[in-house]
Parts: sequence; C-alpha cells; structure tokens
Amino acid sequence: MQQATFAAGCFWHPQAEFDKIKGVKKTAVGFMGGEVKNPSYKLVCSMNTGHAEVVHVEYDPKEVSYEQLLDVFWKIHDPTQINRQGPDVGEQYRSAIFYHTEEQKKTAERSKAELQKRLKRPVATTIIPAAEFYKAEEYHQKYEEKRKRI
Repeated sequence: MQQATFAAGCFWHPQAEFDKIKGVKKTAVGFMGGEVKNPSYKLVCSMNTGHAEVVHVEYDPKEVSYEQLLDVFWKIHDPTQINRQGPDVGEQYRSAIFYHTEEQKKTAERSKAELQKRLKRPVATTIIPAAEFYKAEEYHQKYEEKRKRI
C-alpha cells in the first residue's frame, strides 16, 4: 500500500472523487502543512495555522498509479487559483501536492509541467514534502456520502 496527499480546496468533494477510484483502498480528510499540532477545523478556518485541507489517500499501486491519481487531482479543482477554490477563500483552500517519496515529487513536477503546457494561466499548485497528517473531525469524513443519505 502507498499513500498520497492532495489539497484541492474544501476536502469534502476531493474525498468523494478519490473514493470512486478502483485501487484506492482508504481515504481520510484532514489537515497538513501548518505549524499547529493537532488543529481543529475551526482553528484551521481562522487562517492562523498555515494548514491546508487535504485528502489523504491509501492506494494499491498494482491497481492505480500515482499518475492516475494526479490526473484526478487536476480535474477536480482549479489549480490556477491561489488560496481559494470557487467561493471558498483562504490559505486552507490552496492547491498543493504533498509528496511522500522523491519519486512522487518527480512525477508530480512532470505532471504539473505537462498541465501548464495546456493552460493559459499559471498553475498555482505547490509541490512540497508531506508533513504530519491531522485527521479532521468525524463529521467531515465521507461528508458527501453522508449527505446523500439524508
């Protein structure tokens, strides 16, 4: 099993999209890239922690490649927006790829360069080393799936 972590705006929708992929075994939403240990959603939304909302993905590389996960990542958000996605504004909504290995870093950089060739505006996505993942509160986990049941 391998892991991947992506920031693509509000974490609810990215989790739902990654959950649809064959080979993705587990996802969780939470926070990464900030300075405060074990932050709450409320604290992250105060924009004083430096964290991004992320989806953490565990996947089987025999069933789905990291490149395929990156393709989904690029499609589910606007990587040209800085510190926002649609109506959601703030650094916690930034576009970022948190790499767990040097191979992921190289693959993400290649993928970003390929995407940039097709776009007129600059890709704002940052590619940075994965830091500690802090799982968000339970009510955020599988949020879109839970909402469908209501």
